[in-house]
Amino acid sequence: MRFPRASGILLHPTSLPGRFGIGDLGSAAYRFADFLASTGQRLWQMLPIGPTGYGNSPYQCLSVFAGNPLFISLERLAEDGFLEPSDLEDAPSFPDGSVDYDVVTRFKSPLLQKSFEAFTEKAGAAERDRFETFCQRTASWLDTYSLFMAFKESRGLSAWHTWEDDVRRREPEALRFWSKKLNHEIRCHKYQQYQFFKQWSELKQYCNRRGIRLIGDMPIFVAPDSAEVWSRPELFHLDAAGRPTVVAGVPPDYFSRTGQLWGNPLYRWDVMAVHGYEWWIDRFRARRALLDIIRVDHFRGFEKYWEVPGTEVTAMNGRWVPGPGVDLFRAVHRALGDMPIIAEDLGVITPEVDALRDELGFPGMRLLQIAFGRDPKADEYKPHNYPRNCVVYTGTHDNNTTVGWFRDTSREDTTQSREEKDREREAALKYLGRDGQEINWDFIRLALMSVADTAIIPLQDVLGLGSEARMNLPGTAQGNWRWRFTFDMLTDEIEERLKQLTIIYDRETA
Repeated sequence: MRFPRASGILLHPTSLPGRFGIGDLGSAAYRFADFLASTGQRLWQMLPIGPTGYGNSPYQCLSVFAGNPLFISLERLAEDGFLEPSDLEDAPSFPDGSVDYDVVTRFKSPLLQKSFEAFTEKAGAAERDRFETFCQRTASWLDTYSLFMAFKESRGLSAWHTWEDDVRRREPEALRFWSKKLNHEIRCHKYQQYQFFKQWSELKQYCNRRGIRLIGDMPIFVAPDSAEVWSRPELFHLDAAGRPTVVAGVPPDYFSRTGQLWGNPLYRWDVMAVHGYEWWIDRFRARRALLDIIRVDHFRGFEKYWEVPGTEVTAMNGRWVPGPGVDLFRAVHRALGDMPIIAEDLGVITPEVDALRDELGFPGMRLLQIAFGRDPKADEYKPHNYPRNCVVYTGTHDNNTTVGWFRDTSREDTTQSREEKDREREAALKYLGRDGQEINWDFIRLALMSVADTAIIPLQDVLGLGSEARMNLPGTAQGNWRWRFTFDMLTDEIEERLKQLTIIYDRETA
């Protein structure tokens, strides 16, 4: 599927400003949408929006269908009468530039529960009807997720494979007992999802009215400790205790000499095929209801994926195993029609992966930060070799910022040597014909002027920030996903400069 020529910004909602330690779906999100519109941007890309588990990673969510309750705006709950203004007055003094997830969770979770109690007591008939309608419409995943979360909390947030045998195995009598015993807690989780989806829908409508489409990430794999693995174990390679027998990752690469061991359970594609890939159809249907464009993460895993025994401590000892290929996407197309998909095709990409992407007509990705090294794919990432049907990025959430990439050549964040990094940056300056003093704007201009239909710029690059603003360092479990900005960083000069470049390169009229 071809997209109209346009540009946009990569910013996860957690990075938005706000009083309560983490970005949310409140006023700052609308203000950021206004910034996008005023600069001619037509796309807002974000990371997965589900409830995070281990390491606060949006790529290790507790559910692939649910939304992250931490995104719920407390101020909007107060406006709706389900919190008192006084409830928000005693907020801790949160840092402006980063997210402290533990402190944020300890503050927001009790208030979300208090809001549920107020809703139960004070909501009018129309609001109650909307809530019940939501619960009925989403019951196929909401009932399971809410029981999963309620029981998980009753067991100190322990992983599901450590639960009592009858619950772990989802024996019907045990599920009936705990559904009744934890009914109030289950309803609270359903309420939080209701508020998330309500606030998300209103923000999406606002963005769409302003000509802005939302791009969201859909990871190929799911977290081992998730409602989906607990409820559908037959779809995954698990042992009798619910632990993965084989897990996902990638072999040694740009980021790690021992590969990246992600730890996600791998799918039993044969079982999924027998069921007509209904689980995937449901998943795509749910994402399409929330997003205008879906970026499918690790697209190469649908052609072949790296399988690592569950007992390994690195990703080195794995093997490539065939994925479902075109059959999965044909099944999705038959059920849902054309899907607006971007294929994340970075990393170890073979001609077979390229052929699958092209057969499906999905735009792939081009990354400027890896266009100037000696990687065999580097020439394909140089703008003069782009096809029109692609998406160019200065960098992604897994890369350093452009300023950090250019200046911090001694950082041990890739497998490159210092000499290789120096040569790479020299090659970039020769290609640009610039001195690197404004390397972030040089890359932004290069992306916007390219023939690529779509150009996406991380906000950190628009702001010219260094390595301190990096979102994620692959292969590390702690300290990621924390960066936030403040609106005073978006100066009039930056806004005007971005707007003018967008106009010059004909990306503001999409």
